[in-house]
Amino acid sequence: MALAGRELDPGPALQEMLHLLSELLGLNRGRIVLFDETGESGQIRYAYGLTREEIARGRYALNEGITGRVLASGQLVISQNIDNDPHFLGRMVERRLLPEGPVSFIAQPIRVAQRTLGVLACHRIRHRPRPLADDLQILKLLAAHTGQLLQLHAQMRERTESLQQQNRLLSRALDASASRYGIVGNSPRLVQAIAELEQVSDSTASVLLLGESGTGKELFARALHLASPRREAPFIKVNCAAIPETLFESELFGYEKGAFTGAQSLRQGSFEQADGGTLFLDEIGELPLAMQTKLLRALQEGCISRLGGKCEIRIDVRLVAATNRNLEEEVARGAFRQDLYYRLNVIPIRLPSLAQRSGDIPALALHHLNRVNQANQRNVHLTAGAIERLQQYPWPGNIRELGNVIERMVLLCDHPALEAADIERFLPEASLSLPSAADPRGIDAGPEETLSDVRPYVPATSHSPEALYRALQRAGGNKTRAAQLLGLTPRQYSYRWNKLGLSG
Repeated sequence: MALAGRELDPGPALQEMLHLLSELLGLNRGRIVLFDETGESGQIRYAYGLTREEIARGRYALNEGITGRVLASGQLVISQNIDNDPHFLGRMVERRLLPEGPVSFIAQPIRVAQRTLGVLACHRIRHRPRPLADDLQILKLLAAHTGQLLQLHAQMRERTESLQQQNRLLSRALDASASRYGIVGNSPRLVQAIAELEQVSDSTASVLLLGESGTGKELFARALHLASPRREAPFIKVNCAAIPETLFESELFGYEKGAFTGAQSLRQGSFEQADGGTLFLDEIGELPLAMQTKLLRALQEGCISRLGGKCEIRIDVRLVAATNRNLEEEVARGAFRQDLYYRLNVIPIRLPSLAQRSGDIPALALHHLNRVNQANQRNVHLTAGAIERLQQYPWPGNIRELGNVIERMVLLCDHPALEAADIERFLPEASLSLPSAADPRGIDAGPEETLSDVRPYVPATSHSPEALYRALQRAGGNKTRAAQLLGLTPRQYSYRWNKLGLSG
């Protein structure tokens, strides 16, 4: 019992228990049989008085021999005379090595919480003066003690493995901190995403980064590239939302000289530029259907053709795609090819929103604060109350919005030490943070309504043609001003205008 209290490993305590069982009580060749990993058979894990060869033979399927019957039923079995019992296998020890005269075999189940863990078994010489009932009572107590030891060890091992896994994740997060990838934070969701990223970094499988706008997809794509064997090769980024539909093919695949008017020289596309490295397609959900087909072909065949070219070019590219759209819904409504979705979704990694990693906000705020202070020769700092207020804000625009707010505070503040009250005027109202498609912000507002300080990213389908047109009318034909009225950037407004086929 003293050994059981000192050792985390139950082995020494159980071995000594079997030793005492034999030497003091005469219950010989004691063994503890436990279920193996499959749960379909058992094997001897601890024994006293048996050779290694005999222990190695101690494997039992359910209902095989006396030991197998106890494993299956969880009930005590006593063989009064092994010579006359057809269920006794005699697999372990040859009969000639046992004492002459009747020999009994007792198999006591080891049970915890109505569950059978194994069997405590031993030989008993029939002419012992001590009553059988006394031996059974001792075996029952020892089996209960064994079960408690085994359960405690299993719980300790599970807890240790959990802590080791957390330590590995934290170590990876620390290794993958700003010094390696530029990713700031150590929240569990972020650590998990980094761990998944590093697990697949050595493969060539396509990776799909999922999450809200502003969660750092480009940073994660670069991190995947830096963690991979392709780190010395090019990393090429393409923002699919910023390319006019007519230029997609030439942007991705390049063109030959004379392929069209103005093509005065050969131009390599993004695939060729990324050859041997990583190609990051941001906002992949904005890719037109016609280009989705060509992209799928390039990924399947590993070769491309330049616009106006007659030969195929073999390329070796690791593709990383990102989107804030639900591509399964896009597939369901026919806006995204199902086969391309499956090709991209080999390894999906979901990036947590800032609200899901609020514990990282202090570190992120200080990171952006140092960056902006250095870039603008300022010395602004945040008090504990200010940082606490930043943690309370929902941040619908995620890290991008946080960075913008920090920059605005540094440039517009009146004094270097900012309290919670000081930063309140720089935080957009939560109710104005995310406009809806049904009621775009600012269109029907009165003249006294003011615009939010931050224009968050919104889906490409967020505004109807009528909303875009009304905004343009209110802005007197100025698209930049119309974009401001809708809470969009000029590029976002123009993209929606052109995609909907509006004229003017």
